[in-house]
Amino acid sequence: MVSIEKTIGYTFKNKSYLTEALTHSSFANERHNKMVSNERLEFLGDAVLSIISAEYLFEKYPQMPEGQLSKLRSSLVCTESLSQFARKIQLGDSLFLGKGETNTGGADRPTILENAFEALIAAIYLDGGMDCAKEFVLKFLSEAIETHHISFKDYKTTLQEIIQQNPDETLNYVLIGETGPDHDKRFEVEVHLNSNVIGRGIGKTKKGAEQEAAKEALKLMGI
Repeated sequence: MVSIEKTIGYTFKNKSYLTEALTHSSFANERHNKMVSNERLEFLGDAVLSIISAEYLFEKYPQMPEGQLSKLRSSLVCTESLSQFARKIQLGDSLFLGKGETNTGGADRPTILENAFEALIAAIYLDGGMDCAKEFVLKFLSEAIETHHISFKDYKTTLQEIIQQNPDETLNYVLIGETGPDHDKRFEVEVHLNSNVIGRGIGKTKKGAEQEAAKEALKLMGI
């Protein structure tokens, strides 16, 4: 446990909080619940993460409307994002897992990592208070918002709002190609205004490619 404390830059005064955060239910069950699993901490951590991320985005984007703030927060704290945060601190290596979970790769399963990361937030919150929890969480959020695909403006919504000002205009997104193996695909999408191509985009997902196409269209419009 000392290694995970060193990695995250926080030393627990009450080590039992950390032990609980790292204990998966499968491990607790094998010991006939003599140890407490991290499920209750996960519940609390989710709430702490929610308020920290909401406050962070509220202050960072003072002009962004509520709907876009909600979408951005959802992307910031989704399973994929939280599991990646957990991998950065090699959280899976410190988890107490049952034999079944260990043998089936539970230490790298996104949902297990997500839940453990939220439990860790709660453990820090209980041990050191909100300021410590916020300092820990913002290390990840501030980097993700700048470098990850979730640092998006919702280009599709912006483009749609512009086009809707002219009721006769029709906007469509058309998938024109996909390349690469199943585990690393690239999608290419065109955005059509009526029958005219006004933008193209490439992304790892169809939605990502659509956002890139809309971004290009807005750029061509000078927006």
